[in-house]
Amino acid sequence: MEKVSTRQAMTFRNILFWLHLTAGTVAGLVILVMSLTGALIAFEPQIVDFAERGVRNVTPPGPDARRLNVETLIAKAREAFPKLPPSGVAMESEPTSSASVSFGREETIFINPYTGDVLGRGSKTHKLMHEVEDLHRWPGSREVGKPITGLSNAAFLILVVTGFYLWWPRRWTGTTFKAVSRFNPRLQGKARDWNRHNVIGFWCAPILLVITLTGLIMSYQWANNLLYTFTGNEPPPPAPQAAPSKPIEPPSDVDRLWARAEQQAPGWVSIRLRFPPQPEGPVIASIQEPALWHPNPRSQLTLHPLTAEVIKWEPFSGYNLGRTLRTWVRPIHTGMAGGAVGQTIALLGAAGGIMLAWTGLAMAWRRIFQRKPKSVPAPTVTTTESSL
Repeated sequence: MEKVSTRQAMTFRNILFWLHLTAGTVAGLVILVMSLTGALIAFEPQIVDFAERGVRNVTPPGPDARRLNVETLIAKAREAFPKLPPSGVAMESEPTSSASVSFGREETIFINPYTGDVLGRGSKTHKLMHEVEDLHRWPGSREVGKPITGLSNAAFLILVVTGFYLWWPRRWTGTTFKAVSRFNPRLQGKARDWNRHNVIGFWCAPILLVITLTGLIMSYQWANNLLYTFTGNEPPPPAPQAAPSKPIEPPSDVDRLWARAEQQAPGWVSIRLRFPPQPEGPVIASIQEPALWHPNPRSQLTLHPLTAEVIKWEPFSGYNLGRTLRTWVRPIHTGMAGGAVGQTIALLGAAGGIMLAWTGLAMAWRRIFQRKPKSVPAPTVTTTESSL
């Protein structure tokens, strides 16, 4: 009976091994790219803030200085970038922060809110970070790349789970634990890659498990719906795909819309008005409120573009449990939920993913393409033959 149980365990282990090997070989290159780009954008907010510090910060002209109205700021931005109508405007409550006017994904103009002076455009660093993030989320294009990264993220999750099982020693001893938890610099070739793969997997598995699970929720609607279902809440309907259209002019009375947003949340930290891409579409105000236990608590206000009447008000404090947990998915995935410490942990997880993909592909290459030919046994030499 014990031999049968051992044989069954070995068969199950072999199945998991080949599943692990197949998933890693097929998705390894994409996982390598996703891990590399994830490491590059781990501190994206801080990098962009530093690169644009000259246009994001202003000095108020006096203690009682008042900001210009929003429509004036938009007009100043349009003088600097007359190619497209603006798609949105944003401002922070902090007196030393500049205002920004967006022109789709193409351009952002920063304005001194007190004087109306154009401070500059978004930096090349910001655009580069944006391109790296796009490569991380959907290489090539959104239509083609998103399914690829979604499947690769799912494969990475399988690799983490099966790798943990395959890593688990059959017998726990000091020697076996040391072999899978410490680097051995004296090893070479396949043994070296195996050691690095196991040690990095041992230390990074919890981080990668969280990253891949949150990535799965962001990649697939069914995974997103499960989050709501498990909390007993109705999943929201999928966001409708907006039909492509030419940029249109913003509403005529933006000051009125801005004032309504300020009135809705008096203690606001930042407000971003997004102008409708379709004629007579609603204006969306994303309002960040003071952070208590969430790094970026945003409420959403939907306004009528002509009358500024409230169509829908969705305060962050009124979110159900499912939606509240959903707002945590991205900050946990990027590490922003834990501030600089969380981002550092995410960076280490991404770096571990790079090494796991590299060493995994190296071992798969040796196993598949560099197998040694079976040796042919030498003919037996008899005493009589040897004496001839």
